[in-house]
Amino acid sequence: MTTVGSGQAWAARQSAYRAAVQRRVLTVLTAGQVLGGMGVGLGVAAGTLVAREMSGSDTIGGLAQTSAVLGAALIAVPAARLSAGTGRRAALTFGYGMGALGALVAALAAALGSWPLFLAGLLLFGGASAAGYAARYSATDLSRPGHAARDLSIVVWASTGGAVLGPLLAGKTDALGGHAGIYLLATAVFALATLGIFVGLRPDPLQVARLGSDRGEIPPDRSLRTGLRVLGRSPSARVAVMAITVSHTAMVALMSMTPVHLDHGGAGLGAVGVVISLHIAGMYAFSPLVGWCADQFGHVPVLLGGQILLALAAVVAGPAAPGSVAQAAAGLVLLGLGWSCGIVAGSALLTESVPVDLRPSVQGLSDLLMNGGAALGALLAGAVVAALSYAALSALLLLLALPMGTLLLFARRLAEP
Repeated sequence: MTTVGSGQAWAARQSAYRAAVQRRVLTVLTAGQVLGGMGVGLGVAAGTLVAREMSGSDTIGGLAQTSAVLGAALIAVPAARLSAGTGRRAALTFGYGMGALGALVAALAAALGSWPLFLAGLLLFGGASAAGYAARYSATDLSRPGHAARDLSIVVWASTGGAVLGPLLAGKTDALGGHAGIYLLATAVFALATLGIFVGLRPDPLQVARLGSDRGEIPPDRSLRTGLRVLGRSPSARVAVMAITVSHTAMVALMSMTPVHLDHGGAGLGAVGVVISLHIAGMYAFSPLVGWCADQFGHVPVLLGGQILLALAAVVAGPAAPGSVAQAAAGLVLLGLGWSCGIVAGSALLTESVPVDLRPSVQGLSDLLMNGGAALGALLAGAVVAALSYAALSALLLLLALPMGTLLLFARRLAEP
């Protein structure tokens, strides 16, 4: 009886400790996401137009978003290795630090009028996005069973304020300090996020989670090949990664060329900032509701709803005339909502499909595929708009969303872990 009672007391202490650490983790991650979201929002609103202005080419303008997303994909790989070997704190600090360095390079490039240097800076700038995406997984390491989507959605939702404010500040900062001022401000907020994560994310949530794992004494495998093997064995993990990749690729492709489409109709950076802010609000503001629905009704139904919203976004935004701010905004709000469903429900499904010691490798592979697909989507988006039209780009979005939705419809019984 004494042994049983001692075991129960130890389990109760461990549970209370994990809950206390989780509250601290969510607080620190929330603060980091506000700052990181603001910096990323500044870059998203201005990047395409700044690159286009410096180069005189719509195609180069599209490469701005491609560079940032490709940077996020590339930086996700060493970040995943850091998570697996050292913990979440090192990975997030690295990502935000690279973002700060990239923003500083972009500011220098804007001052010099060098679009090649600007694209190089945005490649490093993508590290902040990689950190923001990795933070959502950090929120789930100590989640109670059945609460991963809700905890994850809190961190996603935390980006709302900063990410909406960022594009709105872009126009005002540009008027006061020019293009370089936008990226100097992004440098400052990324530096604050780096410092906050480095100081505040103690103890590390992944390390605490491993203490409670049956395999906690086994050295973690850092290889992305491990992630491929896990995906090969887990249907639910495969469905999650596919839905995440399609959702992010579709979102980035359409969003990246909307500023150029609006600019062709005479909309200024201020109007573009409003549209992007509404889009980002759609991405983040309703994520707690999305997380609750995913935990209550299942991940796959929410993923299916996300693909339907992405298809509706293409139908609404596609026919918008150049400069049609209201119609473009409506389409991009739907686009953001569809993305939220895909990222929140997909990330939670992936997390719950994989043992804790294998999560960093699988999550890193997912972020690599997600951002790699989005980089390709942004690259193709610029070429499609330049050669054809914004409406043609929207039609291609349907070719992504509808097949994925059909797959989810038929795979719904096999997808849950």
